Amino acid sequence: MRLGAPGEDAVLTLPPCVPRREAEDFLERHAGWLERALARQPEGVRVGHGVQLPVGGSLLEIVAAEGPRRAPRIEGGQLVLAGHGTAGPRIAAWLREQARAVLVPAAQAYAGTLGRKVQGVALRDTRSRWGSCSSTGRLSFSWRLAMAPPEVQDYVAAHEAAHLVEMNHGPRFWALVERLRPDHRAERAWLRDEGRRLHAFRFD
Repeated sequence: MRLGAPGEDAVLTLPPCVPRREAEDFLERHAGWLERALARQPEGVRVGHGVQLPVGGSLLEIVAAEGPRRAPRIEGGQLVLAGHGTAGPRIAAWLREQARAVLVPAAQAYAGTLGRKVQGVALRDTRSRWGSCSSTGRLSFSWRLAMAPPEVQDYVAAHEAAHLVEMNHGPRFWALVERLRPDHRAERAWLRDEGRRLHAFRFD
């Protein structure tokens, strides 16, 4: 069930047992708040040549290059894209691999510090959370974190590793995060203040 807004959709996810009428009542009661929240979202930017894209916290201009198709590469403050094909999907796939290369070893290292083991890692394009941890020890991260500064990426990896010990956000959980990332408050603040900008980029 969707309530649309200019350039953005809000999705209400419901358990199968919730009646449709109850969901519609909920949307009607909260429509004003939702519309105001969506209006505060940054305008969407379609990724393509000439766009300034953050990668690891640094802005890079996407530029086209002659030659055979190859993976994007960083050269002198630019993200160079050679060969044919739509830029968005190619860069999204590349960002996913950048995120995997950073987040997987970081999460595994933090888990090891806590005496736990990561049972698997998935990279997804989630909008409601930057990471998650299942009861079976599998972690999931948003690949859009590849656009965030390295210390923010590291914080999210530590946050999810801490959930391998404490599956909650209680005092003991935050004590673990403090142990792993003493500067986590600044990194959480960055995600709160700047994270929505990472979701403004469209890779279609």
